[in-house]
Amino acid sequence: MSQQPRGSLGRVLDDLGATLLDLVHGEVVSSERIAGIAIHDPFDEPHLPRPALVLGVGLREPAEIAGLLRALGPHGAAGLIVRAPVPAGDELRAAAHESGVALLALTRGASWAQLAALLRSMLSQGDVGDAGPEMLGGLPSGDLFALANAVAALVDAPVTIEDPDSRVLAFSGRQEEADESRVETILGRQVPERFARVLSRAGVLRDLHHSADPVFITPPPTAPGEFSVPRVAVAVRAGDEFLGSIWAAVHEPLTPDRSRAFSDAAKLVALHMLRLRAGADVERRLRTELVGTALEGGAGARESLARLGLADQALVVLALAPAEPEGAADRSGLAADRQRLADALAMQLSAVHAGSAVALLGDVAYGLLPVATAERAVRVAGEFLDRVGERVPALVGVGPPASSVAGLAAARASADRALRVLRSGCGLRVARLEDVYTKAMVLELRDLVAARGDAPTGPLARLLAYDAEHNANLVETFAAWLDAFGDAVAAAAALHVHPNTFRYRLRRLAEVGEVDLADPEARFGAMLQLRVFRGLA
Repeated sequence: MSQQPRGSLGRVLDDLGATLLDLVHGEVVSSERIAGIAIHDPFDEPHLPRPALVLGVGLREPAEIAGLLRALGPHGAAGLIVRAPVPAGDELRAAAHESGVALLALTRGASWAQLAALLRSMLSQGDVGDAGPEMLGGLPSGDLFALANAVAALVDAPVTIEDPDSRVLAFSGRQEEADESRVETILGRQVPERFARVLSRAGVLRDLHHSADPVFITPPPTAPGEFSVPRVAVAVRAGDEFLGSIWAAVHEPLTPDRSRAFSDAAKLVALHMLRLRAGADVERRLRTELVGTALEGGAGARESLARLGLADQALVVLALAPAEPEGAADRSGLAADRQRLADALAMQLSAVHAGSAVALLGDVAYGLLPVATAERAVRVAGEFLDRVGERVPALVGVGPPASSVAGLAAARASADRALRVLRSGCGLRVARLEDVYTKAMVLELRDLVAARGDAPTGPLARLLAYDAEHNANLVETFAAWLDAFGDAVAAAAALHVHPNTFRYRLRRLAEVGEVDLADPEARFGAMLQLRVFRGLA
C-alpha cells in the first residue's frame, strides 16, 4: 500500500504508474497535494492552480516540451504529462531539472479524456474543508486505490474494483502480470463489450450477482485471445443492493484462506463505496452551503470563500438556468435538468480553472469563476452552452468581476438580472447586464406597475378601449410607427399593409387617442407604456 500523501504527485504515480503513467525526467520531492488538472493550450494564457498537473495534449517536439517545462516552472506546476514515447536526449532532462517540473509519459492507447477524468476523481476526494481523512479498516475512507492495493496483497494478484456497469473505479499495481484484456479494461476504464458478452454467455455475471462467495472464471474456449488469465470475482454488496465487484487475475483458484480474505475484503470495499456515495452527497450539500453563503456577502462570506479556496481572488459569477419553453405545462423534468446542467457546468469550469465552484441554489446554478474579466467568462459560458447543445437549452447571465467579498453579492444580483432578461425571451443565450440593461429596467418597471395594480392611461388607454370595442388595430399601428422611428413606409411593410392604409390608420389613432404625434414627450410616454403593459397582457 502506498505511503505517499493522498493527492500528491507521488501518490498519483504510485496508483497509476506502470499502467498509465511513467516518470521520465525530474524528481517527485514535494508531498504537497495537487491543486488541480489543467490542459495546455498554446493559444491561451495559462491560469494554473498551485501546484497543478498539466496535460500536454498534442506535444511532440522536444523544443516544445522543453519550452513548456520552463514556462511552467514559475507557475509552480508539479508535473507535465505528454504522450509516450517521449523523445530521447538531454534537452528534456535539463529542462525538467531547471524548472523543477517532473515530466511524465502517458502510455500509448490510453485516452486523455479518461486520464483527466481519473485524475480529477482521485484528486476531488475531500477537497472542501480542512478535515483530515476518516479511516475505515485502517485505510483512508473512500480511497479505493489504496484498498485495491491492499486486496491485491491479500490474494497475491492484481485486482480491479468495478461498479455494477463494469466500469473500473480503481485498480492495484502489478497489472502487467495479467493479460491484454485487463490492460484494455484499465485503459478504457470499462470492461470491453466483447469480453462482457463472453462473461454473460458463460453465466458468470449471473453467478456473481447471486453468490456470496468468490466465483472462479476460466476463460471459455470462445473467449478472444487477449483473455487468457483466469479470474476470481466477488460481489460487493450492502444488504441486498449490488454495489459492484472485485476482480483478481489469478492463475489458479484461491486457497480457502485467501478465498475468505477475498470475501472479507468485499465487505470492507462495500463500506468504502457507501462512504464515498454518502460523502459525495454531503460534500455537494456543503459546497452548496458555502457558495450560497459567499454569494450573500454577509459575515460568513470570507470564511466560505476560504474553505472553497477562492479567497482574495477576483471572481466572476455565472447564473445558469434551463431555457423553459414559454407557458410550458410539464415541469416534471426541470429539476433533473437543472442538476444535470449544474454538474456539467462544474465539470466545464474545473477544466477551465480548477479552483472554480458551482452550486445549485433554488432553480439557478451559480458558478464562481476566478478570472479577471467578464469577457473571458462570457467566452467560457458560450463554449459551455455549445457543448451542452440543444437537448437541454440553457441560458447564462454573467456578472462583473468582484474583487472583494462585498462586491460578490452585487455581482450575483447583476448576473441574476441578466439571466432574467434572457429567460424573458430576448433571443440571446449569454449576456452581461450591460448588454441587456434597458430590457432589465423595463422588466423591473413592469414588476412595480404590477405590484401597484396600475393600468394604462392617456392615449394608450383610449386606443385600447377603441380597439376592444371596434375590433380595430390602432395600438398595433401605433407600436409599429414608434418602432420605425416615424417611418410610415417601413412601419406599413412590417404590418404587411399598403402605406396609404397605414397613413389613414395613423391619422385615425391620433384622433381617437388625442395624441400629438409631433410631441417627443407624448411619443416617449406612449412607447414606455407599450413596453411595460404589453408584457403584462
